[in-house]
Amino acid sequence: MSEDFYDVLGVSRDASEDEIKQAYRKKAAKYHPDVSDEADAEEKFKKIKKAKEVLTDDEKRRMYDQLGHDRFEQAEKRGGVDGGGGGRGRGQGNPFGGMGGGGQGSPFEDIFNQFFGGRGGGNQGRDRPRQGQNLRTQVSLTLEEVYEGVEKQFTVTRPERCSKCNGRGHPADADVTTCPECNGRGQTTTVRDTPLGRVQQTQSCPRCDGSGETFSETCSVCGGDGVTREEATLSVDIPAGIRDGQTLRMEGEGAPGENGGPKGDLLIDVSVRDHDAFERDGDDLYHRHPISFPKAVFGATVEVPTVDGATDLEIPAGTQSGEEFRIRGEGMPHLRGRGHGDLHVQVQVVTPDDLNQEQQEALEAFAEAGGEDIEISEGFFEKIKNSF
Repeated sequence: MSEDFYDVLGVSRDASEDEIKQAYRKKAAKYHPDVSDEADAEEKFKKIKKAKEVLTDDEKRRMYDQLGHDRFEQAEKRGGVDGGGGGRGRGQGNPFGGMGGGGQGSPFEDIFNQFFGGRGGGNQGRDRPRQGQNLRTQVSLTLEEVYEGVEKQFTVTRPERCSKCNGRGHPADADVTTCPECNGRGQTTTVRDTPLGRVQQTQSCPRCDGSGETFSETCSVCGGDGVTREEATLSVDIPAGIRDGQTLRMEGEGAPGENGGPKGDLLIDVSVRDHDAFERDGDDLYHRHPISFPKAVFGATVEVPTVDGATDLEIPAGTQSGEEFRIRGEGMPHLRGRGHGDLHVQVQVVTPDDLNQEQQEALEAFAEAGGEDIEISEGFFEKIKNSF
């Protein structure tokens, strides 16, 4: 799979946000680790998710288009862009400030501050409560479940705050010392020479992970991460009429927040399985129904299936194979609204292929009486074409 985010999602560079989201849902449904058997499904899913996150964020997408894939990735990792809009050295200010309305606190300004030492410096903001990340999963539904609406149970594996250490990553009575790597600042600074001049890079201390402190012990359960992966069984109410590819949100069921911040949300992508008897188009359903030759000739009342049972359909005399009839109100329910779509029934006249003696004689008599002669009405071939 190509690294370029547009290629990852299979969309053009001028694709709209809706097209990007739709492409993401299709790719995610194919490569989600919970549903895909491919060995590299998890890696592909991560690339798909990253591509969607960048291309649906106006500011990030603008920067991605300007810089290209490789330099954008470097900017995210290092916090700067080489050669973007003229040279710069220390003390020249933030080249991303005011770009695209980002302003203070924008993603690229955060990157700039990390790379060049930015405003505030030190440990500013590291203890600020942060909301946890959103998580994503998928539920698969039958057409009958979508027709009625259903409460669906599913299992998801997600990160949880470690119950043993309450997310600290260490026992409560562990000895605390100032981190010798950063001397308690929570950040380390390196200086390197570049063709644009000497650049100072400030990043979170790798030893204390930005806390400025080290501890004599780490938690035996989470290994110091403060987070464990747990399996949770949840229930979600699926509204009647939901469509394939739509997404439900369960607030507060995502990853735990940092520094006391709230949990993220759980996003549930809905997948509706194909049905043997019906095809869906919006809230309308389409069904092909076989009828016998005599019923087509003389007319009849036939019983056709619906999602929740059956209903009668009047077949007028002289009905042609491929003709379509509409039964109002027998389609799918309108999502969060009143009423239903319609059921479209296309009749298929079945030619008998195993006649007994009496039937054969009757058909021969029909042919002798002129039954072999037909008149093709205007629009006949158009109907045949549409039936396919």
